[in-house]
Amino acid sequence: MKGAKTFGMMAGMILAWSVYYTVSKLMVDATGSAFAAGFLLRSFALIFLTIQLLADGSLPRLFRQGRAAWLLVLIGCFGFLLDLFANLGYAGGSLSTGTALLKTDVLMVNLVTVIVLRKKLYATDWLGTGIMLLGVLLVLGVDFKGLRFAPTDLFFLASAACVTANAFLIKRAQGKYGAETDMISYYNNFVVLVLFAGFTLARGDLRGLDAGKLPGFWWLAALGGLAQTLIYFFYYRNLKTHEVWVVKLWLLLMPVVSCFIGVVFLREELSAAKLLGIAVVLLGAGVLLLRGKLHREQAS
Repeated sequence: MKGAKTFGMMAGMILAWSVYYTVSKLMVDATGSAFAAGFLLRSFALIFLTIQLLADGSLPRLFRQGRAAWLLVLIGCFGFLLDLFANLGYAGGSLSTGTALLKTDVLMVNLVTVIVLRKKLYATDWLGTGIMLLGVLLVLGVDFKGLRFAPTDLFFLASAACVTANAFLIKRAQGKYGAETDMISYYNNFVVLVLFAGFTLARGDLRGLDAGKLPGFWWLAALGGLAQTLIYFFYYRNLKTHEVWVVKLWLLLMPVVSCFIGVVFLREELSAAKLLGIAVVLLGAGVLLLRGKLHREQAS
């Protein structure tokens, strides 16, 4: 029963994130601005999060976070920075290089787990992580021969570092301060929304907004906001009950799900390279699933 619940929570997280990235891409293309798209998606997410807190009667607790409030605001700032740094990297670098460097957050999480938290990861954990990471890059169509590194690629590493830091900050807020996952979600989304709004208005990115460019524009924006809300729900609860590195490994399955979403809804092609990548990802996942059996004696 516990295994089924874990699978359901992880599957919900992966599906929600896949839908969010798909809608986010459509919104960025339609608005011509990553900031405007982020502002709209986070605005709808705020509506759904508010409805959620009103429904369970926990909205008044937003203003009773005490010493945890500063940490919740910091989580939101890192949430915005990870998007900002990625966008700056893409503005001056290549898609293939950026895609590869952004996935280094998985390795960063493993290093923090071992060096800072002093927890043991077996050789098979590193092997499984590496195999899955290679498969993800194949699914995403990274051109390994065409990888070229520029100074602006450091922004991608900065984004990956912010993703890593954010995950551990969320874990700390839940553990040391006992912050509720829904409170963290609301603060995070609100801070990111305010920052996106500031940049969007300063740049004037809403002036040329033409919702008619994309059929069902506002429905898609609402869907993206709902997906963001579900990400908060599943991702934060998974972080509360599992190690950060375990949750990150599950998220490596997200490009596989996004690939099938692209095939079904966006008429993208499922190439031989992508199929190979999916097989490699599943191979790496299989190695990690055998962790308990492979290291039963060491664990005991």
